[in-house]
Amino acid sequence: MTPMFFTIGNNRTVKVIPNIQARVNGHPVLTYTYNIFRSNGFDDSEKQRRESELLFEKKTDPNYMGYITFEKPGKIFTYIADGFDKLTISEVEEIIENISHYRDHPGMWDREGAGEL
Repeated sequence: MTPMFFTIGNNRTVKVIPNIQARVNGHPVLTYTYNIFRSNGFDDSEKQRRESELLFEKKTDPNYMGYITFEKPGKIFTYIADGFDKLTISEVEEIIENISHYRDHPGMWDREGAGEL
C-alpha cells in the first residue's frame, strides 16, 4: 500500500503511511496505526518506495512527526508525537478526518500497489 499525501492546516503537506501488518487473500487489510511525516512536496519517486523502507526510517527521519492509532474508529484516537516535530490538535483532527475518509471508502485504497492511496 502506498502512502497518502494531502495538505492540512496552513498549507502543511503531510505523508501518512498505513502500518500494514497483515494481508487477506493478497490484499491489505485496514490498519489501525498510521505514521505521519512532513512532506516537502509530492515526489513521485517517494510514492514508488516500498512501505517497509519508509516505516524503517520513521524514527531517524527528521520529517517524522509521530503516529495516530485508531483505538475505536470514529470514536477514540491516540496521537503519539515521538518524532522531531509535533502536530497541533487541529492538524491531528484534520489528519484523522482524511484517514477516516479513506477508511470509509475502501474503493479508494490501492490494492495492487499501482496507484496512490
